[in-house]
Amino acid sequence: MAEEVVVLDDVRRHYNVGGETVKALDGVSFTIRKGQYVAIMGPSGSGKSTLLNILGCLDRPTSGTYRLNGTDVSHMSDDALSDHRLKNLGFVFQSFHLIPQLTVLDNIEMPMFYLGVPKAERTRRAKELAARVEIDHRLSHLPSELSGGQRQRVAVARALANDPAVLLADEPTGNLDSKTSVQIMNIFQELYEQGKTIIVVTHEPDIDAYAKSHIVVKDGCLLKYDV
Repeated sequence: MAEEVVVLDDVRRHYNVGGETVKALDGVSFTIRKGQYVAIMGPSGSGKSTLLNILGCLDRPTSGTYRLNGTDVSHMSDDALSDHRLKNLGFVFQSFHLIPQLTVLDNIEMPMFYLGVPKAERTRRAKELAARVEIDHRLSHLPSELSGGQRQRVAVARALANDPAVLLADEPTGNLDSKTSVQIMNIFQELYEQGKTIIVVTHEPDIDAYAKSHIVVKDGCLLKYDV
């Protein structure tokens, strides 16, 4: 059986708002194994965004545990959590989040820069990844000179730069037209077939349909779990 990459055990995230406790997540438990392709869905206010923040090591549980690639990250210091996130997670966002003043090549290299990878190796790997997502003909261009689909290809390449344990995508086609959305999701399909662990957070049923396993969140709890 494939190794466990993501393990949530009775995770709760509660907030105090105006003297009342809001239970954004209330006892969520699930396991995702290496090589799985999972979609997380849920209506607005379901806890989906809070779950995304926990999975992405951008927030911590109020209680419960979260193990990412074998390490309990629930109570790590900010610096340790940032380092573990950099080494184990690749992010693809709806709004791309590319650095506007950097070229395509430099954007893809950025995660490797923070890990201290030598320049020559960064450039070699960035060019390989650009070719993998068919954006290698635009390496010297700035994000403002690219279409939405091209920018998302750059974002996918950047997310893969450190060979993360998990590729985490937040509404990755939300700003794209239908044709470009299919192209981006085909890249995700190819990555899955190559063995990459993928978690896509979406509200679109046609994007959810690409995944092989599904989690549905409602009112801070799991409504469906077929991972």
